[in-house]
Amino acid sequence: MSLIKGIVNGAVAGAAGTTALNAVSYLDMVWRARPASSTPEESVKRLAAKTGVGIPGDDDERTNRIAGLGPLLGIATGLGVGAVLGAAASLGVRTGPLRTVLLSSAAAMTASNVPMTVLGVTDPRSWSAQDWASDVLPHLAYGAVTAHVLEHLPK
Repeated sequence: MSLIKGIVNGAVAGAAGTTALNAVSYLDMVWRARPASSTPEESVKRLAAKTGVGIPGDDDERTNRIAGLGPLLGIATGLGVGAVLGAAASLGVRTGPLRTVLLSSAAAMTASNVPMTVLGVTDPRSWSAQDWASDVLPHLAYGAVTAHVLEHLPK
């Protein structure tokens, strides 16, 4: 498989995994009647402040743009992690189904949580068991679906 095909396959698998992650997160919101996380939007605000990039518009327009940019960061993370996994597969890296699930889950968690931690949006050291479950389970769904789709796409 060519590198480009691997990247595209990985991005497709990452898109499917991102859909699974979002579905599990939304089901958790329904089940526990919990609110949506504010961390994606807070990440956008802090990243914009740190980089000096303004978000245009009046207060309402900025709020709405931030509300859209937050989830887009998550989508970009999911596609990006998938693309890296697909690239690795195209270069001959074989980890096996279970390891691929665990690797993709851990990579997605790392790619989303490390920047938020560095920006001071969250501190995983202070998370409760319920907080960890709310983060780990959707990322496991991401990993399972991403790995499955990546394995079954035409090479």
